[in-house]
Amino acid sequence: MSQFLDISGLNARIDADGQEKEILRGVDLVIPPGEVHAIMGPNGSGKSTLSYVLAGREDYEVTSGSVSFQGKDLLEMEPEERAAAGLFLAFQSPVELPGVNNANFLRTAVNAVRRARGQEELDAVNFLKTVRAAAKELGMSPDMLKRNVNVGFSGGEKKRNEVLQMTLLQPSFAILDETDSGLDVDALRIVAEGVKRLRSPQFSALVITHHQRLLEYIVPDRIHVMAKGRIIHSGGPELAQQIDREGYTKFLAEAA
Repeated sequence: MSQFLDISGLNARIDADGQEKEILRGVDLVIPPGEVHAIMGPNGSGKSTLSYVLAGREDYEVTSGSVSFQGKDLLEMEPEERAAAGLFLAFQSPVELPGVNNANFLRTAVNAVRRARGQEELDAVNFLKTVRAAAKELGMSPDMLKRNVNVGFSGGEKKRNEVLQMTLLQPSFAILDETDSGLDVDALRIVAEGVKRLRSPQFSALVITHHQRLLEYIVPDRIHVMAKGRIIHSGGPELAQQIDREGYTKFLAEAA
């Protein structure tokens, strides 16, 4: 079976305060089409860095390794090309965009991706019908579409807005970087259901989380433990329960 995402020997660093810091140290990860994988691990293990590198954030430098995405060299693609190809990143801390209307922002993003994919753009009437229906499913107030992007939003509202973007953009591969952080139980369930609605043989996802509860809703196909910039252990969905009971000490000792 062809692999949807194939990361091999990925090393990456960032320039922090004038000093280069190596963060990813040989990441190997394969996600087949139609599967949802999760990454768990201690703080500072490189989980968010991996998501930024895959999305093409420019302040991270890949020093070696490769990433194949649907048979193409992901690292050779600009961030906007990655988005057009179907990659989506839900941020751990979504940014605020003062002066940018949320509905206009969403329509611009959706139509930019549709153009790149050779699809017909949505006019204002059809877009509003689509976005209102999607927002309702996520338990979002229609008023949130009239406000500026994430300005004055609570933590839960920002995360729901990220999932709304994902729902509208219909990516083939989504990365959720601790989208569950700061969410109460009800908001967590709604966000998880938004991800589950996208699940199909044509959709894969990488969920980065510290919490077992999100994985109880999503039920990933595989869970990976990341530490010191690499994947040190992998297992089935039951691995989350083991981590919840025992922590990461055993896996860190095995990888030492």
